[in-house]
Amino acid sequence: MSDLPLAGKTGVVFGVANKRSIAWAIASAWHKAGAKLIFNYQGERLKENVEELVEGFGADTPLYPCDVGSDEEIERFFGKVKEHTDRVDMMLHSVAFAPREALSNDFIQTSREAFRVAHDISAYSLVGLSRAVLPFMEKNGGSIVAMSYLGAARVVPKYNVMGVAKASLEASVRYLANDMGGKKIRVNAISAGPMNTLAARGVSGMTEMFKHYEARAPLHRNVELEELGATGLFLVADGSAAITGQTLYVDSGFSIMAM
Repeated sequence: MSDLPLAGKTGVVFGVANKRSIAWAIASAWHKAGAKLIFNYQGERLKENVEELVEGFGADTPLYPCDVGSDEEIERFFGKVKEHTDRVDMMLHSVAFAPREALSNDFIQTSREAFRVAHDISAYSLVGLSRAVLPFMEKNGGSIVAMSYLGAARVVPKYNVMGVAKASLEASVRYLANDMGGKKIRVNAISAGPMNTLAARGVSGMTEMFKHYEARAPLHRNVELEELGATGLFLVADGSAAITGQTLYVDSGFSIMAM
């Protein structure tokens, strides 16, 4: 019998962009724990990056395009998943987007279209993907993990509409947890400290934010990618079997501080 906690299990990963992605850190932790993984990529621009990374998991690691803003592409993606397995035990949603101008101007200047796009890609996609993965999980149960950030609960200058979309994401986690709990499917979010990811580079003032975290967090440092990977593993393993609908802060304690 394998001592790997995810041996014999299959996961689907949305949101890997490069080796600095939080999604990649969690996927790597899942892989090391014995899981077989299926990946998406968002557009041809990122395909080569993701292909190069997943080759390290084996040349036969499945990788398919999926724009989470399209119901048709989500359906096609899970049609491809069906060719490999009829069971998915875990899914990672690490997807967010807002137009660049919405992350540099004042929040009050957010256009209707920027608001719509941010919520569609960053929050509604979790609902759409959860609905699509449900047939793969409803027999044996499963775990869904989404990525959030403190801007969902507090004002982070220039995070703007993305913070509002992340608040919607966290609320969606709770409602999905209620809907899917009867089928032994758990839904949780990780609220990570700021990381130097491709998505984060679109937010003004990230360098100052890193310094602020290090100075104010109780641990006086920012979180490491490997630590986020370990939390992602915990949330799909047996040790978290009674945890659902929660947002777990993995931010060196920054979120507890008032000043």
